[in-house]
Amino acid sequence: MKRDGGGLPLLQLTAAGGLLLSEAGGWGWSGPAGLLRGVLWAVVVTVSLLLLRSSLRHTERLKSLTAELHRVMEGHGGARLLAGGDAVWNEAAFAVNGLIERLAEVQARSLRSEAARQSLLANISHDIRTPLTSMIGYVDALRDGVAPTREEQEEYVAILSRKAYALKRLVDETFHLAKLDADDLPQRPEPLDFAEEARQALISRLPELQKRGIELQVRLPEEGCRITADPLSLQRILSNLLENALRYGGEGGVLGVELAAEGGEYRLQVWDRGPGIPAEELPHIFERSYRGDRSRSSRDGGSGLGLAIARALAEKNGGRLRAESEPGVRTVFTLAFGRAAD
Repeated sequence: MKRDGGGLPLLQLTAAGGLLLSEAGGWGWSGPAGLLRGVLWAVVVTVSLLLLRSSLRHTERLKSLTAELHRVMEGHGGARLLAGGDAVWNEAAFAVNGLIERLAEVQARSLRSEAARQSLLANISHDIRTPLTSMIGYVDALRDGVAPTREEQEEYVAILSRKAYALKRLVDETFHLAKLDADDLPQRPEPLDFAEEARQALISRLPELQKRGIELQVRLPEEGCRITADPLSLQRILSNLLENALRYGGEGGVLGVELAAEGGEYRLQVWDRGPGIPAEELPHIFERSYRGDRSRSSRDGGSGLGLAIARALAEKNGGRLRAESEPGVRTVFTLAFGRAAD
């Protein structure tokens, strides 16, 4: 062992070329201790390389994730992340793919809603413009003296009055539907007697039924039929169903209203024996933008929105509204609500 002038141990090479420090606590590559150090260095280098590789791989995956998200933002709803990595990455990929699918569904619904809105606005614009044009014509006729006799003038005024009320109803129902869409129509459900509510709705229609000579067939239980619903909404639903039956089924001469319990719910049926609803129109009659020859025509003063409002209000109160029709025989609208606990 050699020392320098300061008495410090010097390094020296062994005959085998190993690096050796002969003093206790020294280090070298020879012997068991040196082998252990070599193994530890190899482990450190290997782990470092693996971590570097993993970091590079995750960086590439993050770049891929960012690229796919940019594609989604640009409107490519079919973009998806590929799994196949470790469990954490696969879980993240599945979660992002789920979000992309939900975004695609929202976009599809938004497109359908926008198309329906445009169609509705077009129909409403037509429904408003047509009676307004007609009303202007009658007003001009009265002003220009086209109707010289008192009887003709009164007839023109009566026509103007009917068209004005129809126009007001259209505006009211459009406003009502807009509030429903905006969820700006608060519902205040409370216990109600379904049978009694149906009787009240019918009482308001009795003068019209008598005037038109329409037979009324009613089957309403005497005992209470308890449901939970908003009273104003329920009366609006019943009014719209009765008006629809009278307008389009009145020529059949019969209006029926029946209420019965079935299973855990009460079902109210409003039926008529009018011309009925063609099979191809039946699936669409509750669509606000649909205009069939019968159910959505405004030629009889209807706004074409009554059934859409009725179904929306029924669903907001936990009920269901459906229609069945055998043209020329029987058309039935069924309103169902679950029984309220006693």
